[in-house]
Amino acid sequence: MAARFGLTLRQAREVRGLSAVDAARSAGISPAYLSKLENDAVKKPSPQILHSLSVALVVPYEDLMRMCGYRVPGEPVQGNSHSLNAALFADLTEDETEELLEYLAWYRARRRSRGSAPVERSASSPA
Repeated sequence: MAARFGLTLRQAREVRGLSAVDAARSAGISPAYLSKLENDAVKKPSPQILHSLSVALVVPYEDLMRMCGYRVPGEPVQGNSHSLNAALFADLTEDETEELLEYLAWYRARRRSRGSAPVERSASSPA
């Protein structure tokens, strides 16, 4: 399982404004099990659990499957995270989007001014 799976679950839950108890209840699992998932203590959650989480957290089931090492029929073995990222930020208000873009611009300018390495971009990212 990818090390970022737990972090992704936590971020999706937080972006949705759900407590761990509410998210777990919505997914039909215990808060203790959700905590284990968010802390990457579960090696390979079942597809049924991943489906429940995808519904509760409004994230693509296929992306959760890929992150846990499952093959998604009809798709390449290596997927990308663009659809997961889109789902996490799909319900942003216009004000929230503007604030995030302003922060991103500030953050990148700060990195450039400090002489940090440039931000890595995938081949499909615009220049």
